[in-house]
Amino acid sequence: MQNNLFTSLRSMKLMEACKSAQVYALNPSNAASSSASSSSVDKSGLASTFSIRTKSVRGAGGVGHHFTPSMVVDTLLPFGLPSIEDIEPAVDPFLRPLDPVATLSDSFRRLSAAVDAVGDPAESRLLLLCDLHLEQRSLFRPLADPKLLRRALRSARLHAPNPHHRVVLSAWLRYERREDQFHPVPALLSACSPTSPSLECPRAALLSTSDLLCPCRRTLPDPSPPSSSSSSSSVPCRHDPDEDDADVWFCIAEDEVPCVRSHIALLSKPFSTMLYGSFAEAKRDHISFSFNGISARGMKAVATFSRCGRLDEFPPDTVLELLAFANKFCCDGLKHACDSKLASLVRTHDDALLLVDYGLEETAYLLVAACLQVFLRELPKSLSDPDITRLLCTQEGKDKLAAAGHSSFLLYHFLCQVAMEEDMKSNTTVMLLERLVECATPGWQKQLSLHQLGCVMLERGEFKDALKWFEAAVSEGHVYSLVGVARAKFKKGHKYSAYKLVDKLINASDPSAGWMHQEKSIYSLGKEKMTELQQATEFDPTLLYPYKYRAIALMEEDKIGAAVAEINKIIGFKVSTDCLELRAWLLLALQDYEGALQDVRALMTLDPGYMMFHGKLHGDQFIEILQQQVKQWDMADCWMQLYDRWSAVDDIGSLAVVHQMLAKEPTNSSLRFRQSLLLLRLNCQKAAMHSLRLARNHSTHEHERLVYEGWILYDTGHRDEALAKSEESISIQRSFEAFFLKAYALADSNLDHTSSTHVIQLLEQANSCASDNLRKGQAHNNMGSIYVDCDMLDEAAACYLKALGIKHTRAHQGLARVYYLKNQKKFAYDEMTKLIEKAKNNASAYEKRSEYCDRDMAKSDLNMATKLDPLRTYPYRYRAAVLMDDHKDQEAIKELSRAITFKPDLQLLHLRAAFHDSMENTEATLRDCEAALCLDSSHSDTLDLYNKALGRANPQSR
Repeated sequence: MQNNLFTSLRSMKLMEACKSAQVYALNPSNAASSSASSSSVDKSGLASTFSIRTKSVRGAGGVGHHFTPSMVVDTLLPFGLPSIEDIEPAVDPFLRPLDPVATLSDSFRRLSAAVDAVGDPAESRLLLLCDLHLEQRSLFRPLADPKLLRRALRSARLHAPNPHHRVVLSAWLRYERREDQFHPVPALLSACSPTSPSLECPRAALLSTSDLLCPCRRTLPDPSPPSSSSSSSSVPCRHDPDEDDADVWFCIAEDEVPCVRSHIALLSKPFSTMLYGSFAEAKRDHISFSFNGISARGMKAVATFSRCGRLDEFPPDTVLELLAFANKFCCDGLKHACDSKLASLVRTHDDALLLVDYGLEETAYLLVAACLQVFLRELPKSLSDPDITRLLCTQEGKDKLAAAGHSSFLLYHFLCQVAMEEDMKSNTTVMLLERLVECATPGWQKQLSLHQLGCVMLERGEFKDALKWFEAAVSEGHVYSLVGVARAKFKKGHKYSAYKLVDKLINASDPSAGWMHQEKSIYSLGKEKMTELQQATEFDPTLLYPYKYRAIALMEEDKIGAAVAEINKIIGFKVSTDCLELRAWLLLALQDYEGALQDVRALMTLDPGYMMFHGKLHGDQFIEILQQQVKQWDMADCWMQLYDRWSAVDDIGSLAVVHQMLAKEPTNSSLRFRQSLLLLRLNCQKAAMHSLRLARNHSTHEHERLVYEGWILYDTGHRDEALAKSEESISIQRSFEAFFLKAYALADSNLDHTSSTHVIQLLEQANSCASDNLRKGQAHNNMGSIYVDCDMLDEAAACYLKALGIKHTRAHQGLARVYYLKNQKKFAYDEMTKLIEKAKNNASAYEKRSEYCDRDMAKSDLNMATKLDPLRTYPYRYRAAVLMDDHKDQEAIKELSRAITFKPDLQLLHLRAAFHDSMENTEATLRDCEAALCLDSSHSDTLDLYNKALGRANPQSR
């Protein structure tokens, strides 16, 4: 059978299309065959030739060859196993300061100084504040916190000084929130709905005012952006004055256009000089105007505007003619009126494409802003339109935008982010980054733009150019770009030079930065490489590369089980598609097809377009192959498997089961909703929102659709609107999810006894409706939490026991809390032990159990929690507090600093600041407080500590 399979594969020309420099044996029995094929295999792509998408491979004679387990492994041999070269970490395309805390502190101080500044012109002050918030966003990028990033963008939008900045930032906010949109997505420039973020309003962006109130929400919304023309008037305007009104006629060909001399003279200084100065026209009643580029119809419109200051009744072509006329004769009021009128007419992509050239030709600021707004709100689609890319990417287009007041670092910063997300290596990305460099000012803007251009050139394999741009970024002060310099030199064959450069960087700066040791490991060999990787993990356990390298190294030594254990360490607290793929690869080598299939299903949930095996095989194809080696489940089996995994707190396993169920029922909105819950638990917010939106879009019943809309609104900060959706859903049909949503939203506040009772009643009503035990267990668990908050411990215990009775394992934690509050600490500890035994690598369970035991046992549990999930901050804070109680001040600071190095967390920074304050280290106290306040300026405890330290500090020293 094996020979037949390879005959079929060769007949499909897989081997020729898939040659690789090295192939590793997946098991000893196949070592000989894989060795024999190793000389004829390479790394070229397979997408066009690998066509196994059914349950058999058919040869030339049409005979189906079904896979056996060993054949599945052999079939994938042409792809090779993962190699060290294929997992090399990318250079991060964002700013990475050597001392993040000091940098955040400095950012906070500069922003505070700008807020408190007096005497600066309003627009320049707003521009500075906008830029400082944008800089903060770039500093937040290494923290990978979407809430911080969005907050910085919102703050920048709040301080946007002009329509250009408002247009770009409102489009950027909308782009970042694109997964939150309902389907179908509202028209690009449609009026805001009651729940639309006001900062994203397209009409507000074009207003020449600092008023933050969205015009769509005003009682009497303006129909179009207002004109600031000084010649505007509320006097009724007659279309055609009679001869008695006119005192001057403009003659155009055979037509004579009657006008009022004084009104025409007010249009501009040139007209005033011509009609009242020393020119001959000042003494004439009839003025020849045939060769001034305006038609008689256009001149009549000029006359009308000169009297009433409005253009409401004129068609677009006439307004365009007036715009050109206004530019020629310096009629600022007329130009602004035309600009505003035309900007209000831009509604669609076609409108924007038609009018943008006119706007650029006549430097019509608002018209270009309106057209640009359309292009930005269509991203990334608009970057594939050659007409738009010609404007946005080329030097000529940039110059035209600059003449119209619309070329800025902000604009190209946004465009570059979108382009890099779409295709890092594209020519479009390169051109946009070149424009970004041209617009950047010295400082963080120059550092970022030069560094990003270096990253793109490195990805494109243009190492000489990459080296040039990275070195330019270093010269601007971005030390992290030395990593790019080293990588470019390494790619050019100068390995020792790269090694020395990074080694010098480590010796000259803080050696506790994990990324430095990770980078040095790339250029090291043997034991030194493994030592550097180990140090990288110790200093920053969130870096993926060291785990992946060690796993592959163990695999190459035929220690596949140990390799799986190594990659499990990072997957346990940080789920990523590349690590899931690597584990699937390793499980395939162990012929654990169920495990491999589970991981592939999970990663395909995170990224439905994922290409496996070095980008040569779509994940869905791999699933089809593996499915033939595992027991096929029907929907009833899937539900049982989901119960088992959900009860084991196995989120990845649960995600895989839901993926399989959705393959059978792709429009099942309830399953999409469960998928979103699991993704949220795995900290995959964007993917979770995408699943929730699909749940809403696939809903076949109105009451279901309202519930999912309610959850989307709740998750995006619209609590009251979410409550309204739940109530509307209940009015149509009583359902578990509607009552649960209402209870959940109401509980998200400070509940008094009456409110708590109402929430409990809602949860009881939820459980009286049809649902499965997975959701009912959650309702009982939530009910128990409300009872605990109301000090009704017996009722809480009853709820938790009901939840446990239907396998809601997390209820052990609530029951343990009840025992603890009843002063039954031993029972509480035992209850958490049950959760630990049932849960899969549940760091939070160890953390919680530590509260119910003595200091030594607590320390052991917290050390285990840190081992399983180093991102949890409570263990560091607890250990530091214990050390502080033991008067080991420096050790306490060191414990906190260990976590702050890779996770500058608000609570960690606040606690370290408090420790510094107790040691009377005012400078360090202020620095940590400022960094914490940069993350959350409203944190009251940190504000109190900061003000206290400021009161002691010497003002001249700050």
